[in-house]
Amino acid sequence: MRRRESLTLDMTPLVDVVFLLLIFFLVTSVFKKEELALLLNLPSVESGQKAHIPSRKIEIGLGVNKIALNGQVVTMEELEVALAAKKESKIPVIVRIDQSVSYGRVAKILALLEKEKLENLSLITKAKNNH
Repeated sequence: MRRRESLTLDMTPLVDVVFLLLIFFLVTSVFKKEELALLLNLPSVESGQKAHIPSRKIEIGLGVNKIALNGQVVTMEELEVALAAKKESKIPVIVRIDQSVSYGRVAKILALLEKEKLENLSLITKAKNNH
């Protein structure tokens, strides 16, 4: 009479593979804080309102040498074309401007927004610490 041996599956290699896959995906994934293409040093203010930022918006970042539109670095010409394509004047425009940017560059962006009749404008700053 032959005895049947019980067949068992060794789970150790499977657990190793699962952990390796988990580590791979954690290392290769990108964690998004916000869709900011430029690191800007925003000016500090003592008072202001907390902005409600809707999901449907135009977001402009203005650095000393670069411009970003909705998280993508663009040229001034590309910005003009993109803003001209927006047909809604009520769409919110969120503008972040580095405190080192010259007044001329700021005026150029504001004139472009006025030309395209985009008037629902919010200028983003950081709160001043009262320490």
